[in-house]
Amino acid sequence: MNWLIDFFGDSANWSGSGGIPVRLLEHIEFSLVALALSMLVAIPLGLFIGHRRKGAVVVVVAANAARALPTLGLVVLIVLLVGVGTTWPVLVPLVALAIPPILVNTYEGIRGVDEDLRDAAYGMGLRGGQVLMKVLVPVALPLILLGLRIAAIQVVATATVAAYVGLGGLGRYIIDGLATKDFPSTLGGAVLVALLALFVQLLFGLLQRVVVSPGVSRRAKVR
Repeated sequence: MNWLIDFFGDSANWSGSGGIPVRLLEHIEFSLVALALSMLVAIPLGLFIGHRRKGAVVVVVAANAARALPTLGLVVLIVLLVGVGTTWPVLVPLVALAIPPILVNTYEGIRGVDEDLRDAAYGMGLRGGQVLMKVLVPVALPLILLGLRIAAIQVVATATVAAYVGLGGLGRYIIDGLATKDFPSTLGGAVLVALLALFVQLLFGLLQRVVVSPGVSRRAKVR
C-alpha cells in the first residue's frame, strides 16, 4: 500500500511526457488501433463464414494458429525485420491476439441463430445480405460483443509489451520499474493496467445494454 501511495502521490508522475495521463493515452491508442484492425479482419470473415455455414475449419485453424503465437517473440521478430521507431512491432502481435476471440464468437453467433428465424426471413422475401444484417447480426450481437470484450481486455493487458521496443504506454512503468528496481512504479503501472481492463469490462457491459434488443438479451439468458 505504501508503494502505491508513493507512486500515485508523487506529482512528478502526473505531468510531463512520462506522466500518467500521457502514458494512459498512449496505451489506449495502441489498444484502440489494434482492436480496430482486428475487427476489420475478423468480423467480416466471421459473418461470411457463419452465414454460409462453410469454412469452420478456417475459423478453427486461424484461431489456434493466432493463439499459438508468442506475443513477445513476435515483437522481437518484427523489430528485427522492420526496426524500431514504428508501432508495427506492437500492433501486429496485438492484432494476432485479438482476432481469435472476435472471429470465433462472430462465427458461432451467426451460425447458432435458429433455423426457424432464417426460414422466416427468407419466407418474407429477404435476400442473403438482408437476412444477415437485419436478422442474424441482431440476434448474434450478444455473442459478437462478448468476443470483442474478450479481445479488448486481452489487448489492454498485453499492450504493455510496447515498452519492450521503446514505445510508450503504461508498460513503461512496469518495464522501467523492474529494470531500475523502482517497485512503486512497477506496482503502480500494474494497477493502472488492471483498472483500465476493468473499465473496458464495464464499458462493454454498458454497450451491450444499449445496443442489444431486450428480447435478444432475454433469449440469450434463457439459453
